[in-house]
Amino acid sequence: MTGELEERARELIERIDELGGAVEAIEQGFVQREIEEAAFRYTQEVESGDRVIVGVNRFAEDGEEPIELHRLDPASERRQLERTARVRSERDAAVAAAALAEVRRVAASDENLLPSMREALRARCTVGEICEELRAEFSTYDAQRA
Repeated sequence: MTGELEERARELIERIDELGGAVEAIEQGFVQREIEEAAFRYTQEVESGDRVIVGVNRFAEDGEEPIELHRLDPASERRQLERTARVRSERDAAVAAAALAEVRRVAASDENLLPSMREALRARCTVGEICEELRAEFSTYDAQRA
């Protein structure tokens, strides 16, 4: 299979070279056409059953299996809320606020977010608080509006 893949890659490279290189191949629509044709062939193979996709065109189960939703134990939820409140009350509020402000500042820039997020975690900010700063800067995706 590796030999076949290598041969097909060489053929594509040769065709691109014959067209005058990658930029010329793109400008002539060659690359887009190849992608479209490959996608079409793939779809035909799946639909005809020549390409097996388990659970889609072969070995699919009849009917849907019921999904059991996780039910949060109220006592566990209460304990976690208490732990979160304790962390917030024991941390240095000014240091935490400054760390969250830095996360938001960095989110608005081209800088790497990871160091500021790590500092916020060291300041005992919660993941939820950090995510709120990111949502405030980036907003959230809404599939209904897309």
